[in-house]
Amino acid sequence: MAQENTLEVADYGVMAGHFVLTVAVVIWSITRSSRGHSHGYFLAGRDMAWWLVGFSLYISDIGSISLIGIAGAAAADGIAVICYEFTGIFCVLLLGFVFAPVYISASVYTMPEYLRKRFGSRRLQIYLAVQNLLLLVFTKLSAGVFVGVLIVQQVLGWDVYLSLLVLLTGTALYTLLGGLTAIIYTDALQTVILLVGSTVLAVIGIVYIH
Repeated sequence: MAQENTLEVADYGVMAGHFVLTVAVVIWSITRSSRGHSHGYFLAGRDMAWWLVGFSLYISDIGSISLIGIAGAAAADGIAVICYEFTGIFCVLLLGFVFAPVYISASVYTMPEYLRKRFGSRRLQIYLAVQNLLLLVFTKLSAGVFVGVLIVQQVLGWDVYLSLLVLLTGTALYTLLGGLTAIIYTDALQTVILLVGSTVLAVIGIVYIH
C-alpha cells in the first residue's frame, strides 16, 4: 500500500534534474559507443579509465538493495551486517589481480566461454550460463527490480505495474543502444549521486540520533 505523498516542489525539482542529467549522459555515451564490433559493444572498446570501471563495479554491487535491504538489516541487527559486505572486497581484489589477467589473455568475455576453452566442453558452458542466468533472475535481479519499483511507487505514487514497465523499458533501451559504454558512464554518474546522497543521509541520521 502506497504511503501518502508528502513531497514538495523542490523534491520534484531534484528528481527531475536527476532524470534529465541521466538521460543526457545516456545520449552522450551512446554517441561515444562503438557498436560496430563485439569489443566496442561488450567491452566498451577496452579504453575506459580505471576509475570509471571502479565506479561501475561499485554501483553494480551497491544500489537500491543496499540502501533499503542491508540498511534495514543493519538498523535491526547492528554493525555486524557489514561483515558480510566486507568480504566482498577480497573477492573483487582476487578477481582483478588473479583471474582477470587470465581471462584477458584467453580473449574471453564470460566465465562460461572461458570454461569451454579450458575444458573443451560446450555442455559445461551451456550449463553454467543457464545456472548463472537463473540465479541472477531469481535472486539479484528480482530483488533489485522489486526495490526499484517500491521506491518509485512510494515516492511518485505510481501503480506498481507502471513503475515496473518504466524501469525495465528505460534500462533495456540504454543498455541495448549503448552497450557497456552507456552502462559504465551511467553507473559512474549514479555512483557519485549515491555517495553524496548517502553521506548526507548518514550525517543527518547521526545528528538526529544524538
